Amino acid sequence: MTDVRELLATATRTLGERVDAEVLLLHALGKPRSWLFAHAEDAVDATVAAAYAALVERRAAGEPVAYLTGRRGFWTLELEVSPATLIPRPETERLVELALERLPSDAVVRVADLGTGSGAIALALASERPQARVVATDASAAALAVARRNAQRLGIRNVQFAQGDWLAPLQGERFALVVSNPPYIEAGDAHLGQGDLRFEPASALASGSDGLDDIRRIVHDAREVLLPDGWLLFEHGWNQGEAVRALLCDAGYGEVFTARDIESRDRVSGGCRPGLQAPCTSA
Repeated sequence: MTDVRELLATATRTLGERVDAEVLLLHALGKPRSWLFAHAEDAVDATVAAAYAALVERRAAGEPVAYLTGRRGFWTLELEVSPATLIPRPETERLVELALERLPSDAVVRVADLGTGSGAIALALASERPQARVVATDASAAALAVARRNAQRLGIRNVQFAQGDWLAPLQGERFALVVSNPPYIEAGDAHLGQGDLRFEPASALASGSDGLDDIRRIVHDAREVLLPDGWLLFEHGWNQGEAVRALLCDAGYGEVFTARDIESRDRVSGGCRPGLQAPCTSA
């Protein structure tokens, strides 16, 4: 029977780094990371060792760790994820930060999250603003099932879920804030065939020849559901800031801006509801 240290050493050689080897072993064992420090020489049951070896093999073939474990941390939440959902990423937390800046902490406001996937953005906002009423949409029934399970497990009750394409389920409703992390990769981008992206849903990644097809729709359609002074905020690619600001300005949004992520790359843009008398301003 092999022990923890030996299993980790073998997996680390296979994967080329230790972090994923540790995460997968702890998942197979059902243990927290702190357990490793005191149990490196513990024997591992043959059945668990075999399950771990299978996980390592799948990771070596490229499958994302988040899909192998079924979990990914985002904001302050531990979320269930599946191949039906995009894997939440740290840079998307910038969108959450900017949204929270525009949501009063003690007021009842309505928020829409478009293309919610695992529910990461909607649940992060709802957890920080319990007075808010959040509606999360997604075209995928499988993704919405994951998001609903996350909301139930986390005990977050101020979120509702609606199936449909972007704003289609929200017609006739009004919101103070609309947020989205839509697809924004160019359809022909070589990165779609590399790394974790190979396993994530293509519909959540690519959007037309320039990556902006879905953003164009959201920018256009959000005008119909935003309240006066309401905000539209969305994530986009590092090289799309200028283009999306132009889209927002052309659609008549005010206070148009682009914010950078922790690596100083353009990441989130937005603007106020159109129809203002003042001309478009951007930063």
